[in-house]
Amino acid sequence: MTDGPRGAATALPFFVYGTLRPGASCHDAYLRAGTAHDEPGTLPGAALYDGPGYPYAVEVPGPGRIQGELVTALDSDYPGLLVSLDELEEYHGPGDPGNEYERVIRDVHRADGSTTPAWVYLAAPSVADGLRRDGTRLAGSDWLAHTALTGGQPEPTGAA
Repeated sequence: MTDGPRGAATALPFFVYGTLRPGASCHDAYLRAGTAHDEPGTLPGAALYDGPGYPYAVEVPGPGRIQGELVTALDSDYPGLLVSLDELEEYHGPGDPGNEYERVIRDVHRADGSTTPAWVYLAAPSVADGLRRDGTRLAGSDWLAHTALTGGQPEPTGAA
């Protein structure tokens, strides 16, 4: 499975780990009305980096993992939701140099131990390189727990 042009993609659940999670600042505006259900999930091989009011997921070697939710869109809302999320995440298509995030397929672990492929917005390569070099890697794997410890909800821009 590969990504196609922006807005044309395999219908998969979305793994969200930041401001798109239930209870976070962007969830209701972008996901609440167009989703069938969400469930806890974990993305292995990745770490969270602090962004300007939202997190970045960056792939890392070793035991990194990120806590989040698998969000399944309603079939009727999937195409519009995909376009909205791509715009929010500043994703313009595979490998586009203007991307803030890349939308990629990764296996996400469910609470029952099974895995499922899901769309994940990871920091674009140039962003990820800068974060690995100069960014702040968060000690924990859960953005909502991090924001609770640091005094509140981040601003609703950039979301994954």
